[in-house]
Amino acid sequence: MKMFTQDDRKVFNEKGITINDISEQLSLFQNGFPYLPIVRPATAGDGILVPRRETLDDYVHLYNSTAGKEKVLKFVPASGAATRMFKDLYGFIEDPVSGNYDQGNIKAFLEGLPRFAFYGKLAGLMQCRGVDIESITNPHDYVPVIKALLLPDGLDYGNLPKGLVLFHKYEDGARTAFEEHLVEGAMYCRGGNNIARIHLTISDSHIGAFGKLFDRVKEKYEKNHAISYETAFSTQKPSTDTIAVTPDNKPFRDSDGKLVFRPGGHGALLNNLNELDADIIFIKNIDNVVPDNLKEETIRYKKALGGMLISFRERIFDYLNLLNNNDNNTNRGLLEEILTFLKEELSVVTPWGADQWTDGELRRYLAVKLNRPLRICGMVKNVGEPGGGPFWVRNNDESIALQILESSQINLSNPLMKKLFDASTHFNPVDLVCSIKDYRGNRFNLRKYRDPETGFISHKSSGGRELKALELPGLWNGAMSDWNTVFVEVPLSTFNPVKTVNDLLRPEHVNG
Repeated sequence: MKMFTQDDRKVFNEKGITINDISEQLSLFQNGFPYLPIVRPATAGDGILVPRRETLDDYVHLYNSTAGKEKVLKFVPASGAATRMFKDLYGFIEDPVSGNYDQGNIKAFLEGLPRFAFYGKLAGLMQCRGVDIESITNPHDYVPVIKALLLPDGLDYGNLPKGLVLFHKYEDGARTAFEEHLVEGAMYCRGGNNIARIHLTISDSHIGAFGKLFDRVKEKYEKNHAISYETAFSTQKPSTDTIAVTPDNKPFRDSDGKLVFRPGGHGALLNNLNELDADIIFIKNIDNVVPDNLKEETIRYKKALGGMLISFRERIFDYLNLLNNNDNNTNRGLLEEILTFLKEELSVVTPWGADQWTDGELRRYLAVKLNRPLRICGMVKNVGEPGGGPFWVRNNDESIALQILESSQINLSNPLMKKLFDASTHFNPVDLVCSIKDYRGNRFNLRKYRDPETGFISHKSSGGRELKALELPGLWNGAMSDWNTVFVEVPLSTFNPVKTVNDLLRPEHVNG
């Protein structure tokens, strides 16, 4: 492509990006992404399972009796900076006289300050600077305190990832979100040899800080839970960066004439997930944790989802062995039984005319549909939180199956699509448990099961100039679009994200 110089091509090589990759990205900017044809929202009893209490107990028992023989791992996307948590605080320190205090968020933060887990560290820092926080009466006098919380010469919380922010108080000290994942992982990711495996995706600049924290707390939590940790960190690969463009879809260059690249979003983490070797993988966001006194229900449902994965996986593997070991002898009755399982339990509706397929055609179809990665996804009732939701979607092969979609993937200007979207009753809290190995024990190449046409384009700025950025298909959206998917309703109490710092003042995050 003549628009790129030798220096540009050198950058492509260093990142591991091909000219063909760049060409495809520019084409997506030019043509956009197609909307997905939703059929209807998945609801309780229609795409979303609502297990009875006794059924949940059975799945918990299955998980408890099986996990010790498996390689279990917890995968936590944790590279995002905490900057957005403190958006209102930044606004206050930039202009404390403008009345932001009376808007509510700042007032709630300052009044709740002693309740935050990081208060002790912050108060100690200010004491060293000759300031007694408790003696402050004028809200505007808190500006140095907030600066000490956010800026590099203080606690630097504005630049840290959420995983390193102190979330919860305990008698023996405060815990970061990362530590809460270690404790939670010890409670349901205990695999063979009492090993709990935790894998976090983080940015390059924070590997050292995470490593130091883990080394400091490892012995304590291992002793408390009679467990050994295998904790690993990985970073988003440069090859998943996407090129930025101008509003008229030309490659965007900075003031020095260099091409600008943007991270590809959490969909880029499919490459990290693809390199893991585990039998059961739980996926959960870094900020969705609770103190110990509220962990019981979360642990119960995690184990129940794990038990469901084991149950579905076992049945899928049994059917695949029958289909492949008796390739020429499988009778129509067995094929119909497997087809019923595919439709009623895995929620895959065959294309029109499938009832006229020959035995051979049906056998091949079933083998392909069953032999895919499997995910069990917790879904919570929609109470207005932002995020993707569960839908029935028509696929390219004319089958209908379950997907997790973002609003940007749906044509909301179409009245019918808008009506279907508004009828959605649940949303995605990122509560997944996955199986990424086939019935022979080989790892799937997860990139084969993604839909490259399900990303989206966002508008950003750089150096005061507008640019367009390309987001790869989301990890639990388009990156898993061709997985076998089961949706399960889980209680809202298992979903407690921290999007703003004041969320840490909610009862769910105040220990005791």
